[in-house]
Amino acid sequence: MTYDEMLEQIRNGDGFIAALDQSGGSTPKALRGYGVEDDAWSGDEEMFAMIHTMRSRIVTSPCFNGDRVLGAILFEKTMDGDADGKPVPTVLQERGVVPFLKVDKGLEDEDKGVQLMKPMPGLTELLKRAKDKGVFGTKMRSVINSADAQGIAAIVKQQFDVGNQIVDAGLMPILEPEYTISAEDRAEGEEILRDEILKALDELSGGRQVMLKLSIPAVPGTYDALVDHPAVARVVALSGGYSRTDACAELAKNKGMIASFSRALLEELRHQMDDKQFDDALSTAIDEIYCASAEKNAA
Repeated sequence: MTYDEMLEQIRNGDGFIAALDQSGGSTPKALRGYGVEDDAWSGDEEMFAMIHTMRSRIVTSPCFNGDRVLGAILFEKTMDGDADGKPVPTVLQERGVVPFLKVDKGLEDEDKGVQLMKPMPGLTELLKRAKDKGVFGTKMRSVINSADAQGIAAIVKQQFDVGNQIVDAGLMPILEPEYTISAEDRAEGEEILRDEILKALDELSGGRQVMLKLSIPAVPGTYDALVDHPAVARVVALSGGYSRTDACAELAKNKGMIASFSRALLEELRHQMDDKQFDDALSTAIDEIYCASAEKNAA
């Protein structure tokens, strides 16, 4: 797939983006969800080897292809690993799935109701390596816990500052200022977030585009103006702790937003399953998320 082909698929394709980017802090929880308890591995290398085996099983499943899965977000170790004897980004592209890479290094402590991203030393080199491997874009996450206007403005500024660096490297950034779905003031805060993002989008120059990954809004339609903005290639939604059923139901209320689910995609997969059971469970999840993403958008 060329860059232009990948861009066209991400902008206009029917489907969703799979999030397979659990990092060191969230990997044990992901493995427990997969039926692998903490005493099954010893040390980070064994832990990452197990999560890589899970991800390889997903991306090589017959149902995991560009017919319904537009893209997949990878952890760095997954990008550097192989599946079926080929680099994972190559496997994805051969299946018609656009590869993305998680580039953030975790979160700072909360201040003014938000958690900014930690510094990203070596980002320039990582972006070059990702591009050389055929990766199309990146993703980076920060977190909003309350409707503090100053904190939300800081989150948006940081996301766009780093996003511009990623665009300069020839990659498409997914900006992810996640709003905690349990926050009592989420509806108010999401309006502040929307307006700050709109201001930053209007300041982009030279035809630059970004993608946005946002919590499914408390009030449906809150992000319609972002979906329609010419500087936004696509708005995708994280599941944010919802079950798959609830995440799909909430997502379907928002036109133009497609899914980029992690736990809600993987919640019924277990390492003890045989290949048919695994593929059937994954296919069911893909079907449900596809319908919430694509079929409502076509309506």
